[in-house]
Amino acid sequence: MSFSLDLVGPRAGIAPSNYRATAAWLDSGERRLGLALLLGLLALFPFVAGDYLVYLACVAAMTVVSVIGLNILTGYTGLLSIGHAAFNGIGAYSCAVATVKFGWPFWLAVPFGGLMAAFAGLIVGLPSLRIKGLYLAIATLAAQYLFLFAAQHWESVTGGDRGFQVAPASFFGIRLDSDMRLYWLIMPVTVLMCLAAHNLFRTRIGRSFIAVRERDYSAEVLGIDLLRTKLLAFAIASFYAGIAGALMAYFFKVVNPEQYTFTASIFQLTAIIVGGLGSVLGSILGALFMVAVPEILKAVVSALAGADAVKGAIMLASARELVFGLLIVGFLLFEPFGLAEIVRRARVSLQMWPFKT
Repeated sequence: MSFSLDLVGPRAGIAPSNYRATAAWLDSGERRLGLALLLGLLALFPFVAGDYLVYLACVAAMTVVSVIGLNILTGYTGLLSIGHAAFNGIGAYSCAVATVKFGWPFWLAVPFGGLMAAFAGLIVGLPSLRIKGLYLAIATLAAQYLFLFAAQHWESVTGGDRGFQVAPASFFGIRLDSDMRLYWLIMPVTVLMCLAAHNLFRTRIGRSFIAVRERDYSAEVLGIDLLRTKLLAFAIASFYAGIAGALMAYFFKVVNPEQYTFTASIFQLTAIIVGGLGSVLGSILGALFMVAVPEILKAVVSALAGADAVKGAIMLASARELVFGLLIVGFLLFEPFGLAEIVRRARVSLQMWPFKT
């Protein structure tokens, strides 16, 4: 029997000695195999899963894109935002207007929604040079309610409280009018956005975000332009939220203010706390976890309420808010680094087995 040990690399804990090794993301056969298996599973999933699971997968994928954006802003750059759903709404309305009123195809309307959200993020981010922490959070909260006010009262553009219907996207004459067909639009976009976010923090821009998070004054001394960096963080985070919102517009086929409330912003903030701040993997795990929690609650409440639908709806609404609050407090107290840290510890234990870590 023969075996080999990694003398250089992540298992050995030895830093690489050249830039090419440092920049290599898939620096081991295990990672290459894991990525190939993941892509294969995603491609196979809609053919073996039921319609409802495909629906949940699409919802989870769109949530992942938006949550990654929030984590770029809050987890990596240290700029707290509690109005992230407003940028989802801006992206969704921009995409819907471009589709319904101007007849744009989805491959133009979706990026347009992201760019409009990024522009709004630049505006909201302007106060970030002078204020931070709780004061910045209040500024983003104000942006949330300004968006809701505009969405409800600018009826000539948004349709008011009723919103408006969105025509299905089409690709080479094929109408993407079902969850199965939309899966092949949403999932590739999600994978690309995840890869882009992962590689963002291997660049000078991403590292400047982290430097600002650690200590902004020290980052400025090192030559980092604080205003430019913070505005760029807001723009990129809002772009991610806008892309997610644009995909939501096509997926749900309707856009209205009820979809992008303060509760939706707190939902996404909970996701990055549960998944892990400053981690792309944490964003993915947190989003998946938060999409799964309401489904688990729904099953539990249905079992407790029985045939009484009204009682079940009341119990579900109350339980959802309570569980989200408990999740935030529980993870902050017992696992502040989130699910990503649990996965990291498990991975290290598996790599070092049968030795103790």
